[in-house]
Amino acid sequence: MRKLFTFLSIIFVLSLFSPEVKAQCSMCTISAEQGTKNGNTQGKGLNDGIIYLLVIPYLLIAGIGILWYRNYRKRITQEPLNS
Repeated sequence: MRKLFTFLSIIFVLSLFSPEVKAQCSMCTISAEQGTKNGNTQGKGLNDGIIYLLVIPYLLIAGIGILWYRNYRKRITQEPLNS
């Protein structure tokens, strides 16, 4: 319990002193800034692209998990009980 408290305390202290960072590429940043200044809707397109890139890996992992669970459940029901 003491190790967990120490770990959480270190994480908390480090998060207080974290610098502000910008994680976009320069082209995306400029495009988003210029689009919002001129009234364009390019920012919406960027947001849709980000959501698309975020959702696809989760859908793939969920699909693999469902297939694994169905095969596991089918194998359990087919095995005879050793009583």
